[in-house]
Amino acid sequence: MRTTCAAMIAIAATMSAGCALATGIRQNSEAIGGSTKAIASNTEAISESTKGTTALIPALNGVVRLEAPLKSVSALDPTLKSVAALDGTLSRVASLDPTLRSVAALDATLSRVAALDPTLTAVARLQGPLTRVADMRASLDAVASLQPSLDKVSGLDPQLAAVANLKDPMVKLAALQQPLERVGALGDPMSRLANLGAILDRPVLLLTIGLGVLAAWFAVTFLAVRLAIVSAMGRMGRAEARPLHV
Repeated sequence: MRTTCAAMIAIAATMSAGCALATGIRQNSEAIGGSTKAIASNTEAISESTKGTTALIPALNGVVRLEAPLKSVSALDPTLKSVAALDGTLSRVASLDPTLRSVAALDATLSRVAALDPTLTAVARLQGPLTRVADMRASLDAVASLQPSLDKVSGLDPQLAAVANLKDPMVKLAALQQPLERVGALGDPMSRLANLGAILDRPVLLLTIGLGVLAAWFAVTFLAVRLAIVSAMGRMGRAEARPLHV
């Protein structure tokens, strides 16, 4: 009886162990299957990565060829730091975008201004004369104040044209310069003659002067005759008083 029970217990234990083993084998098989799937997925991912890496080989070769330029760029580190220090300035420049767009809209105008380069160069050479003209401001202001007079002069255009037509007579008159200078030297005599002409225009004064001249002439003649008579009488008296010598 006891043997039968022990056998049954052993059989039960064996069956339990077999079931547990089967369960463990099944679980291990499932785990191995999952691991195999994971390995397959990883293998596929590695294959894709390998393909991607293979596709990156030209790009990596290009990066390798960039070694020298990248070294040159790295040598620009101080310059790039200086550029980075310009952040505030560049921000202010960026704020000028509307103004710069307005300046860009002046392209055609600036092109025409650029075409004026020879003219502007010629104007630049006028700096000295323009400086001297600027120094003449007081004189120019005085000339500007003459505008009413100049307007009146401009109204004399027909008369000035007529004067311009006198060019040939004026040339001939210029040829008379020396005779006119000699005539000009007669200014004082002509003035005195003019004064005499003024006297002739006043007959009463002229008559008075004539009478005065005649009176003076008679007085001088009377004195001369009287002196002659007195002198003659004096000589006669001296002759009579002189003794006669026998």
